[in-house]
Amino acid sequence: MSEARDQYLYVRSDGYIPRVAAVHDLCGYGKCSLGVAIPVLSAAGCDVCPVPTSLFSAHTKFPHFYMHDTTPILDEYLDAWAKEGVALDAVYSGFLGSAEQVGAIRRLYAEHPGALRVVDPVMGDGGTTYPTYTQDMCRATATLVPGADLLIPNLTEASILTGLPYEGQDVSDEQVSRLGAALLEMGAKNVIIKGVVRGDGMIRNYLMEAQGAGAPRAFACELLPFMLHGTGDLYASSLLAAVMAGRGLDDAVAFAGAFVHDAMVVTRVQPDFELRGVSFESVLGKVTALVA
Repeated sequence: MSEARDQYLYVRSDGYIPRVAAVHDLCGYGKCSLGVAIPVLSAAGCDVCPVPTSLFSAHTKFPHFYMHDTTPILDEYLDAWAKEGVALDAVYSGFLGSAEQVGAIRRLYAEHPGALRVVDPVMGDGGTTYPTYTQDMCRATATLVPGADLLIPNLTEASILTGLPYEGQDVSDEQVSRLGAALLEMGAKNVIIKGVVRGDGMIRNYLMEAQGAGAPRAFACELLPFMLHGTGDLYASSLLAAVMAGRGLDDAVAFAGAFVHDAMVVTRVQPDFELRGVSFESVLGKVTALVA
């Protein structure tokens, strides 16, 4: 990893509690999305204001789940916020229920022009899109790339957004650089590409900055011998938690990788751990320590 550049996206004021709009789905069983974003960001001393994009009985890795699309309520939901004068320091978007919901995110951008724009383009993994995502939704999500202060795709999502081929998880630094450069060219300010695995017992996340120079910077953690649902949500939420705590971007990227690793270790000894989602509760003190 090259020398840290100490880019700070948010300066934390003593005693001030920043407010983050979390535009994600709400899942009843299986920890992901708002079930992750709310506690993790709250542990970092943030006031988390959820904007539910859909309601799920359980996440989409379960064979049976119910989904309710909240698109019809979002205009009135945000109208009520506007009437109350809700002020935001960051807009953090993830899983969407429809292509039209991008309009709600753009409305938040317009009404809160100084807020950080954090985009986790939750569309797929392993080379395929999630079952509720359509091509229209993927195209609409791509319109959130320009101006994103933080764009946090995995390799599948980076491929969808750029139109470049998905080449698996074992990709070279040069391939990561091509994906990151394409996303920066689309208008993202900072890109973190997640989940590069090369068979050496490590998993790497890469940071590229529009204002930086040179190769993407790799942040490596131990690769655990199992996969869990919700780790992407936990990574993005803990990354943003560190940013909102006033940490530099390099520190935040490193923290998020280590935090997900530690939560996965805890999860491994839980019943039905493969499906239930990542168990982060007992390590939340690491997030709280960011603002101690």
